[in-house]
Amino acid sequence: MPHLQFDINVKLNNKTRKTFLDFVRTEFSKIMRTGEGHIAISLREFARSSLSLGRSSPEDYVCFMNLDIREGRSLKQKRDLVKKYMEGVKQILGIDLNNQYITYTSHNGRDFNLYEKTLKEWSDNDNPVK
Repeated sequence: MPHLQFDINVKLNNKTRKTFLDFVRTEFSKIMRTGEGHIAISLREFARSSLSLGRSSPEDYVCFMNLDIREGRSLKQKRDLVKKYMEGVKQILGIDLNNQYITYTSHNGRDFNLYEKTLKEWSDNDNPVK
């Protein structure tokens, strides 16, 4: 059960939020070869002066992404996801590539829980909610 977290310092309208959340969910499912029903996404909007990235200017919009995912994904999958998300943040949210930063962490399946069960370890083309 990934938890994909996006912290931004730009205010969005509901249509843009929906477009972005749909993009994040769809691309994760496609690149990581898993179902969509267990994907958790947090999109947090902060005041412009609340986030800072060393190489950006104080007036720049920035996006910090923290991607908590199950172990088992290849480095290529992770890099493909990083690039896809950064391109989407630029295209959908208008935040320059140089003003984005991503970290990801990998966890055992047992670290991810739904009410009805603990998730198993990742396997290709899994669908953990079924």
